[in-house]
Amino acid sequence: MNIEEIIQKLYDKIKLVDDKGHLASYIPELENVNSESFGVHISTLNNLNFGVGNCYDKFSIQSIVKVLSLIMAYSLLGEKLWNRVKVEPSGTAFNSLIQLEVENGIPRNPFINAGALVIADILLSHLNKPKEDFLGFVKKLSDSKEIGYSARIATSEKNVGYRNAALCNLIKSFENIENEPSEVLDFYYNLCSLEMSCEGLSKLFLFLANDGFTLVDNKQILTRSQTKRINAIMQTCGFYDESGEFAFKVGLPGKSGVGGGIVAVHPKHYAIAVWSPKLNKKGNSYKGIRFLEDFTTETEISIF
Repeated sequence: MNIEEIIQKLYDKIKLVDDKGHLASYIPELENVNSESFGVHISTLNNLNFGVGNCYDKFSIQSIVKVLSLIMAYSLLGEKLWNRVKVEPSGTAFNSLIQLEVENGIPRNPFINAGALVIADILLSHLNKPKEDFLGFVKKLSDSKEIGYSARIATSEKNVGYRNAALCNLIKSFENIENEPSEVLDFYYNLCSLEMSCEGLSKLFLFLANDGFTLVDNKQILTRSQTKRINAIMQTCGFYDESGEFAFKVGLPGKSGVGGGIVAVHPKHYAIAVWSPKLNKKGNSYKGIRFLEDFTTETEISIF
């Protein structure tokens, strides 16, 4: 099986598909991207690195960063982390307030906005220089210094972040936010503004296919058990209320972002990243999901 040929063939096919998605218009700055951008990059444990299309163009990774902030918080707190955020699929939209009221301010999982705000709060409480320390952590994971926040995108999100402010204040009222909501929100918007390419994401996430060890220097980021748990949460919660359908169609742990990016992991094999900015009704990349569904179908390689 020639993975490069399969990726190129599927890319050429899906590039021509009529994209029924829409840009994430509720964050004004995300409307300024080229809606026709489409890139794919795979990194494997046997040192294959292959990409097509706009795979080297940087984009706002948005909620994909929630995996990275979770990993950092998990490495700091260990199992105590799960006292403040749960690991169940939400079944509701990523910015829903409904469950928080009923469940006493404990978010269902770390990948909905409420959960990511609690994770941001945890990092604020444990890091001396949160923005610099987190960026340093991501750069170490990726073995790249060419990663940074976008002040333009962070400001754009902050200017329209009324629902996130409501989430943060509601959680604070249940005493599951320790810091000032304004500080938590500022940190959260910066995290989501992180910019990377498909190539950078696939290489960075490869350690989750390698039992928690980086390939570049064999450094252990998470234990094997912790790595399994991160992959499990991506499998069940990585696509909001479309997570079940993604598991059904694609069969890989993964995480999406409203910037149009998706990264997926096949433990013991590879990490693959796709970027196409137009989103479906659930807030996930329309072409990205189409590509990954066809890819696992064609290769007959998924965790199932």
